[in-house]
Order: sequence, then C-alpha cells, then structure tokens
Amino acid sequence: MLEGTRVLVVGGTSGLGLRVAQAAAEAGATPIVASRNKDNVDRALDTLPDRAVGTTVDLTDPDSIAGLVKIAGPIDHLVYTAGEPLRLTMLADLTPEIARSFWETRYFGALSVIRAATADGAIRDGGSVVLTGGNAGARPAPGWALGASICGALDALTRQLALELAPIRVNLVAPGVTRSPLWSALSPSDEQTMYESLAARLPVGRVGEPSDVALAYLYAMTQPMATGTSILVDGGAVLV
Repeated sequence: MLEGTRVLVVGGTSGLGLRVAQAAAEAGATPIVASRNKDNVDRALDTLPDRAVGTTVDLTDPDSIAGLVKIAGPIDHLVYTAGEPLRLTMLADLTPEIARSFWETRYFGALSVIRAATADGAIRDGGSVVLTGGNAGARPAPGWALGASICGALDALTRQLALELAPIRVNLVAPGVTRSPLWSALSPSDEQTMYESLAARLPVGRVGEPSDVALAYLYAMTQPMATGTSILVDGGAVLV
C-alpha cells in the first residue's frame, strides 16, 4: 500500500529510522531521509534504492526545517525518529540544561517539523504522521525521569494532533529496548549486558531489532482507520 508514495523519515539515516526507510522502500515508497550529519546521510543513501533522497537538517533552525519540507514535498507520510542517545540520569544529577537538551530534538524538533509540513500543505490527502515514543511512560524505572516524561508527552501529543490535523492521521510507535545506536552512550559491554538481562525477562525471550519495530511504522502508515493510536512494540516488557 506504499507503492508510489513519498515517505519523509526525519532521523532516517541510522538505527531504527534507517530501517523504517528501508522497509518503506521495500514496500514501494520513495524514502526521503534527513539528519544533521551529511556523512550519515550519504551512508544511508548507499543502502537505499536510487530513487531515495537524502538531505541534512538542523532541527533547531526554522529555516533549515522549511528547506527540508520544500525539498521533500509533497509527501504522503512523515515519520519522526530523530533523537539523541538516551541518558539515564538520576534526579540528583538532572540539571535543567540536561533536560532541555533532551527535549530539544525529541519533542520540540518533532513539533517544529510537523508544524512546517502541515502549514505548507506538504502532506497529501490520505497522509499520516508517525511519531516515536517508548514504553518508559508506562513502565518507568530509576534514572528514567527524562525518558518517561518525553514518552508521556509524545503519547498525549499524538492524540491531540490526531484531532487537530484530521483528516491527516497521527500515530505513535512505542518501542521497548531495541538494538540500535540509541544506546551508544553505554560502553559496548554494558550495552550487551543490558540486552541479555532484559531478554531473560521478556515474554518473547529477546530484545527487539529495528526490523521488528519497523513493521509497526508500516502499519501506522498503511492502516487507514488508525489515528491517535500508540502502538506498543516491547516484547511484553510492560507486563513483567
């Protein structure tokens, strides 16, 4: 159902975002990937079909965002996966500066891109927006004040925008822990230990891969009756 469509993936040059772009391409779409680093854009394009488009964007700069929308448009689907590596921070170390930097890309960047795309009418009729959250809002843990807060905020924003932007559909994918560069702030050994520890507790017996979670984004884009919905893809983590 994505044949002939254009899908803009902001944050689509590595990890989960790149896998979403690849999955959209495999389904017949033209992916447009954007991130702030040109080298990452170039590497991503090497893994995508020739019809793919790539560009850089500064998510703190309104002019840069407007330029992205102009290059990408018109589009059928906007997918937002951009975000800095997660930092698990206990309250005693959680300064306002750390909190603001975390929200800058994950929340305000998403809001700015959606605002620009919808203000310019860049999203075609029947199109959608897919945001990226997580299961931390439903299952917080020590050190997850930022992660839980942003997940809760994005979940609420998804429902609100589904009403305000209708008939554009707005949904959110909420992964659990997934193997991706999101955890690059950890050492390789700590990252692997985390994956193994979580896998032992999950009902599905393993942590997610980007290819697992990408299926949820395809569903959100192609299911015409899904809007205002948060799609949880965490292997049952909220149950245990």
